[in-house]
Amino acid sequence: MGTEDLREKWDRRYADALETPPPIAVLTENAHLLPGSGRALDIACGLGGNALYLARRGLQVSAWDLSPVAVAALAAAAGGLDLAAEARDVTAHPPPAERFDVICVGHFLERALCPHIADALRPGGRLFYQTFTRERVDDGGPSTARFRLETNELLQLFPGLILRFYRDEGRIGDTGRGFRNFAQMVAQRPC
Repeated sequence: MGTEDLREKWDRRYADALETPPPIAVLTENAHLLPGSGRALDIACGLGGNALYLARRGLQVSAWDLSPVAVAALAAAAGGLDLAAEARDVTAHPPPAERFDVICVGHFLERALCPHIADALRPGGRLFYQTFTRERVDDGGPSTARFRLETNELLQLFPGLILRFYRDEGRIGDTGRGFRNFAQMVAQRPC
């Protein structure tokens, strides 16, 4: 699927959305690891649940998504918050080096982009990442394995960062409980 086809697919999906989704769990459950100020980037922001959360916590937020429909909806929802939403193909135009204190990625996986994400963190910057895994307990999320992580793969995609938090429960134990179908990570660029 080409970039135009992807953009159209996501534009259709976002045009039908009725409300802004909540921020991802790795962000809200680890909010105590966020800095009190600085620049944040929400990659593949969609309708902006993560971006709005970060801006409400006092960060200066850039939010990028392939879909102009999503970006327009987020810009309208941002009100007076310090949030700049932009339609941007992040795979073609990755973030610049050492620009952000926080980068958030939710439900998006483009492995070739991972070194650029790590480089875009300032020294001491934090990455909050949560996306789908191949080891899962139901059929939610993408059907294509390419867009799902192998077990512990997220750890391997950011080798130069310091791990601060990680969760990937797979299918062990009581699969009706816990945090399933996703891997979560908070990592920090060394100072």
